[in-house]
Amino acid sequence: MAESTRLVDLVQADIDTFLDDREPLLASIGTDLTPFIDYSRDLLRGGKRFRALFCYWGWQAVAELASDFDAMPERTVPKDLGAVVLAASALEVFHAAALVHDDIMDNSDTRRGLPSAHKRFESLHDEESWTGSARGFGQSSALLLGDLLLGWSDELFDAGLKSLSLEAARHAARLEFNQMRTEVTLGQYLDILEEQSWRNYPEPELLTRAHRVIVYKSAKYSIEAPLAIGATLGGGTTEQVTALRDFGLPLGIAYQLRDDLLGVFGDPETTGKPSGDDLREGKRTVLIALARAKLPTNATHVIDELLGDADLTAQQVAMLQASIRDSGAVEQVERIIDHNVKLAVAAITNAPLSREATEKLVQLADTVIRRSA
Repeated sequence: MAESTRLVDLVQADIDTFLDDREPLLASIGTDLTPFIDYSRDLLRGGKRFRALFCYWGWQAVAELASDFDAMPERTVPKDLGAVVLAASALEVFHAAALVHDDIMDNSDTRRGLPSAHKRFESLHDEESWTGSARGFGQSSALLLGDLLLGWSDELFDAGLKSLSLEAARHAARLEFNQMRTEVTLGQYLDILEEQSWRNYPEPELLTRAHRVIVYKSAKYSIEAPLAIGATLGGGTTEQVTALRDFGLPLGIAYQLRDDLLGVFGDPETTGKPSGDDLREGKRTVLIALARAKLPTNATHVIDELLGDADLTAQQVAMLQASIRDSGAVEQVERIIDHNVKLAVAAITNAPLSREATEKLVQLADTVIRRSA
């Protein structure tokens, strides 16, 4: 298991402390702002912490520490560890912001087994019997919560940069963070664009366009960017950062492809989302593009007619799942996942990175693609 329990605990402690520090400001404005803190705490409690882990191992890959700090005595604290943990925490807060916005755009009712932020605000409106649209209030309020979390992620990241010992690394890490933020925002737009505009493009282009969404909405910010941020925090060379990028991008693609499979076939008890949620949301993923290319015309018409219907019944979801399985697209996606993982591992096998970090990254790659949630 590549997870660092101690790192995860430190990240959670930094997030909790940050929210504790911000709570008095919200309370001084009014008690009716309590949901912003409460919903943030719920969203930021737990999770897989993949982005934090990749940030840490990107740093350790170039910092050449003697060993994982989990094995170090408590009194032995690696130089710049605090700065890296703050940066890793910022990535988790950024991720939370992206989830809030994503759930609004996808009309997702749940997140990690709980109501999504906009549904919680909507319920608050109903419980208090306020005037106006509960749905509109919920979406607008959650949009502001996402914006607030984005700002807070920047504050946390800046705090980490200020405590970093390498001045040149501060500038390089900030550039990486800024680029990540731009790319994932544009990737999110590409995602909703494909849901609405796919009929305007020739069939052969749909797979390429679905792949582009994977790269910019998920692959880069989930794995490649955290690795690059961690490496730049450690003063990594161009060769080292490039090797980590060459590892992170294909692994990020594999990560999202696994997510796409879970979005169609995942167990609700494990994923915290209804079965076939991506089908109701109308996601034009690589999985769907591959299935459409392999199915007969009548089956393709059924997919096109039903995909994106928020009111799909359990029977209709099961029918779509069966069609996708019968097309052979699931097996093809699994092969693509395996191919990308091999590309990722090959990129760091002989790279100028610390041996222990390389081993941990390979282990973490296995964890990422074999997950069930």
